[in-house]
Amino acid sequence: MAHAPPVSRASAFETETADASAEATAHAPGTRRPQRLSVLGATGSIGTSTLDLVGRHPDRFEIVALTAQCNAARLAELAIAHRAQLAVIGDPAYYDDLKSHLAGTGIRVAAGADAVEAAALEPADCVMAAIVGAAGLTPTFAAAGQGCRVALANKECLVSAGDIFLRHVRQSGAELLPVDSEHSGAFQSIGQTQAASIEKIVLTASGGPFRTLDRHALARVTPEQALKHPNWSMGAKVTIDSATLMNKGLELIEAYHLFPVEAHQLEAIVHPQSVVHCLVMLEDGSVMAQLSQPDMRTPIALALSWPERLTTPVSRLDLLALKTLSFEAPDLDRFPALGIATDALRHGGAAPAVLNAANEVAVAAFIDRKIGFLDIAQTVASCLEKAESLGLLSSVETLEDVLAVDLEARNMARMLLPG
Repeated sequence: MAHAPPVSRASAFETETADASAEATAHAPGTRRPQRLSVLGATGSIGTSTLDLVGRHPDRFEIVALTAQCNAARLAELAIAHRAQLAVIGDPAYYDDLKSHLAGTGIRVAAGADAVEAAALEPADCVMAAIVGAAGLTPTFAAAGQGCRVALANKECLVSAGDIFLRHVRQSGAELLPVDSEHSGAFQSIGQTQAASIEKIVLTASGGPFRTLDRHALARVTPEQALKHPNWSMGAKVTIDSATLMNKGLELIEAYHLFPVEAHQLEAIVHPQSVVHCLVMLEDGSVMAQLSQPDMRTPIALALSWPERLTTPVSRLDLLALKTLSFEAPDLDRFPALGIATDALRHGGAAPAVLNAANEVAVAAFIDRKIGFLDIAQTVASCLEKAESLGLLSSVETLEDVLAVDLEARNMARMLLPG
């Protein structure tokens, strides 16, 4: 299926490097003004890691707005610690709680989805878009609309609305930097390489906690087991996606939109050590790779500070101690989610949005013990088949189209859940 014109993809990182360098020079040590930063999804894994870095560099950042969905106590704690100007709780039921925690601090308080979107529009130099799931779509679009840097941790903007989102980014003049370790690695590995020189981009997957289990054993795994990732510390939804390999499928879709490659030039391989995050294979036989410890503070720091580098507490890589880096092909029979996601990418249109919505429903059902581990991928596949039979996988043109498809797919997925 033909994809959108170049304005919508292969251009996410065509920012004005000279302007960025000039900005960095103007803000050199001793003269730099603090970067005005908002964090959408401040109490989640990415949000707390971001604020950990902010706390280590208090002279570099000024917190404008922090948002969370329902953890009012933690949001208030972070807002006070980082002297935020605004704290927003997504669920209005927790407004009074948040207001009570922040009474007398001078920090503005708001609640509700509209307030989260308004927080994304607060004037800032950078917005960390770290709200998990489709709930992050509208706020991230809003953040990009103000033309600032967007540190993108929300997968759904690219998976469900990639062409639409990138067109919006270009029209607003926003600067997009990836937070996923694999895409951050690709961004660094590609550098100034011309698009025509790229033969393939390879993203690595740890394989998750069940890499060596057969299907019989996979049918019996529990949410608690799935949430114990061998390498990464992440939120619950992303951790389950890593266990099914759906996370890598979603990241392939993201990479398709972020980088100047076709779907057939993208590949995922299993790398249990999670040290090599991405490999870019070039036409002259060179392979550019990015290596670092599996700690999200490394790609977060890059997204916040590029083209500079920000000192982090991440332990330094010791290759002699590591000794071995191993790679293997993913087993699509045991982990079909990766293949399902790849098929959705190749289909295009609304298929990735349906994939994402159905997966969110299925993962939530698994965490709630309503379905088994293997039922996650099956539910997603069934939803895509049903959507195709109803003619729902045609192209989407606006954010409203994407949100409508998302809602329809969620309702469909709930009806298709086993049992």
